[in-house]
Amino acid sequence: MADIQSIKSLSTADLLKSKSTPGAPGSTTDFAQELKNALGDVNSMQIEGQKAMSDIATGSVKDLHQAAIAIDKAEISMKLMLEVRNKALSAYKEITRTQM
Repeated sequence: MADIQSIKSLSTADLLKSKSTPGAPGSTTDFAQELKNALGDVNSMQIEGQKAMSDIATGSVKDLHQAAIAIDKAEISMKLMLEVRNKALSAYKEITRTQM
């Protein structure tokens, strides 16, 4: 019970000061670089999923559960990427409709 009381509250200013990108402390990356990294991750998951599917088809799969997990990861990451794309396109369309 004493542990809960010792937790201090964080303000928004504290969170903004401590916010940094993964990597070296104090380094910043831009949105385009983060998007490229995310697309690279999705691509690698897609490659792993395709390899797992071909292993299942040829019967050379060693662990069926790991293959199924790789396929599911690839599918979920692709769905997430498509949703991000759709949201970005709808935001772009909304900006272009804005009157200046």
